[in-house]
Amino acid sequence: MGRKVELRNQKRKEVVEAIVIRQEPVHLVARIYNVPQRTIFDWLALYRAGGWGALAEGRRSGRPRKLSGDDLKWLYDVVTLGDPQQFQFAFCLWTLKTLRTLLQRELGVTLSQSSISRLLHHLGLSAQRPLYKSYRQNPEKVKEYLQQRFPEAVAKARELGAEIYFVDEAAVRSDAHRGTTWGVVGETPIVENSGGRFGLALISAVSPRGLMRFSFIAERMTSTRFIDFLTKLRRDARRPILVILDNAAYHHSRETQRFLAEQGGQIQLLALPAYSPELNPDEQVWNHLKGRLAVRPILSKEEMKRHVHSILCSIQKQVALVKSFFRLPDTKYILKALA
Repeated sequence: MGRKVELRNQKRKEVVEAIVIRQEPVHLVARIYNVPQRTIFDWLALYRAGGWGALAEGRRSGRPRKLSGDDLKWLYDVVTLGDPQQFQFAFCLWTLKTLRTLLQRELGVTLSQSSISRLLHHLGLSAQRPLYKSYRQNPEKVKEYLQQRFPEAVAKARELGAEIYFVDEAAVRSDAHRGTTWGVVGETPIVENSGGRFGLALISAVSPRGLMRFSFIAERMTSTRFIDFLTKLRRDARRPILVILDNAAYHHSRETQRFLAEQGGQIQLLALPAYSPELNPDEQVWNHLKGRLAVRPILSKEEMKRHVHSILCSIQKQVALVKSFFRLPDTKYILKALA
C-alpha cells in the first residue's frame, strides 16, 4: 500500500473517530478536515457496515449496508433541522420509537431501537433534555425587558439597597409521571390512574446570592396568599425587596396593587415578558424538586408533603446549587446586569 493511500485511510479513520468516539458535530469535522459532509456520511455508512477495516480503500467487507451515506445524511438532517410534526407525527420530540417508524415508512428500513440508538451516536447525536419556548413569546418584549426594564429595575434596587428575588409558583401532583420506570424488556409499562389523585401548590423565591425561600399554599394561590408570601419575604430580608415574577392575575390584582401602595416602595414588583419562563431562575427549583420527587414512593398527600418539604429544604441549604440557577444560558443576563 502506497504512502498516499495510507494517509487517506488514516484521514478517514480520524474523521470517523471524531464523530463516533468524540461526538463532534459533523459540520465542524467537515470544516476541520476539509471533507464534504456527503463524503463523511459515506464513510460512516462503511464503518457501520464493516467496522474500522471497511474504511480502507478497496475494502468492502462486512454485512450488506441497510443505510447508505445518503440515507445517513437524510436522517441527520431530519433530526437536526426539523421535528416530528413535519412528518405528521403528533409529537414534537424525536424518540427512538418515532425514528424507527419514520425509517420504516420513508426508507423501508427496519432497525431495532437499540440499533437506532447506536446509529444516532455514530452520527454524533445524543439524547438531550430540550429547552421549551412558547411560540406566543414576543421577541420585542423580551428584548425590551433584557435591555431596558430589568437593568433599570436593578439600578433602582441598588439605590434602595433592595434584595432581588425571582418568584414562581408551581403545583406537584400524584399523577404527574415524570422520568422512567422499570418493566419487562420489550413491553412498555402502563401507568394506571386510580382516580384518587392529589397534589400540592407551592411558591418559592431565589436570589442571586443563593438565598431560597418557599411556602406551601392551601388549595390555590390567591391575591391574599400572594400578599402574605411577599410580607414574609420582606420581613425575612429586613430590607426592601425587588421581586421579578410572571404575569399571573393575582400579581397585579387590585388587592395586590393596594398592598404595594401601602408599602412605601419597600416592595417593588417587575413582570417578566409573557410566555418567558426560561428567564426565571426560580423555574429550576421546580425542575429539581419534580425530578427528585419522581423516584420516591408516595402513598398519600401527607407523605408527598413530607418528601416535598425535605427536598426543598435540601435545595435551600445548597447555596452553590441555587447560585447555579443564575448561570444558565437564559438566566446569565441577571448576573451581567448585577456586575
